Amino acid sequence: MSDPEAPSRCCMPAGGGTPAAVRPLPATPAPVPYAGSPEGMVLLPGGEFLMGSDDAEGFPHDGEGPVRAVRLDPFHIDARAVTNDQFAAFVAETGHRTDAESHSWSYVFAGFLPAALRRGAPRPERTPWWCGVSGARWDRPEGPGSTVDGRGNHPVVHVSWRDARAYAHWAGKRLPSEAEWEYAARGGSARQRYPWGDELDPGGEYRCNIWRGTFPTKNTAADGHRATAPVDAFPPNGHGLFNMSGNVWEWCADWWTTRHGSGPLSNPKGPAAGTEKVMRGGSHLCHRSYCNRYRVAARTANGVDSSSGHAGFRCAASVSGS
Repeated sequence: MSDPEAPSRCCMPAGGGTPAAVRPLPATPAPVPYAGSPEGMVLLPGGEFLMGSDDAEGFPHDGEGPVRAVRLDPFHIDARAVTNDQFAAFVAETGHRTDAESHSWSYVFAGFLPAALRRGAPRPERTPWWCGVSGARWDRPEGPGSTVDGRGNHPVVHVSWRDARAYAHWAGKRLPSEAEWEYAARGGSARQRYPWGDELDPGGEYRCNIWRGTFPTKNTAADGHRATAPVDAFPPNGHGLFNMSGNVWEWCADWWTTRHGSGPLSNPKGPAAGTEKVMRGGSHLCHRSYCNRYRVAARTANGVDSSSGHAGFRCAASVSGS
């Protein structure tokens, strides 16, 4: 993972130790496609939808647009993000060592740390609310002395793209393409800003776990959660999928690019190579004043070995014969 003083995008801490030259990663064997309806997943019919946004609240340099027609084959996707309990089962069976463990540190939001850990911790210049904490990892999310006790149903964090890919393969699944992720998040509705519609808090009802208050100094936790929330903490969208906005950023399979075809596109997978992987959905640290990337079409990216306390994932699976 890169130096904590490296530059960053949005509310993300510094990118990971990505290669100097643009190159593909070694291939992972493809999992066997599901023939039925796997437990914990939702079968989506695919078809054509409008991907992207020209939303005035968007960030032009993020490549949210242009709005383009995309056609997808049917696929399965996890109804919920992968939890700490699920990741613990993977680690217990495989002995997987995460990138955060290999690097011996990961990024933790400063407000979650005791003064002793904040003091002297390296911080990225552009996002000084992040601290590079020695010993922070998926089962010690706030560093030494912390645990995930009582958070078994919360999304696993401090997992890199490579960790997410390894879990997905172990589970017989894969990471969703960016197009699949957005199609799923839209919940069957076209051109909406959020998975539930165009209003953030319809009728005053909170629908996602984001920063409430003044970022980064005061979070009122008005939506009930100061940090991560259970993976099914809010009502699902029209496809029966939970927390597609806020809570944790979710890794996608695609390499990052801001150049999209004009369409119609069929099952787009992104560039063949790159230096960062796409992340979608925003997190509990997103706030309109700085990073309103909890909108359906919003996007960011980070290096394949990067990890932080607000990045997780969910899995997808192909449908046999599609």
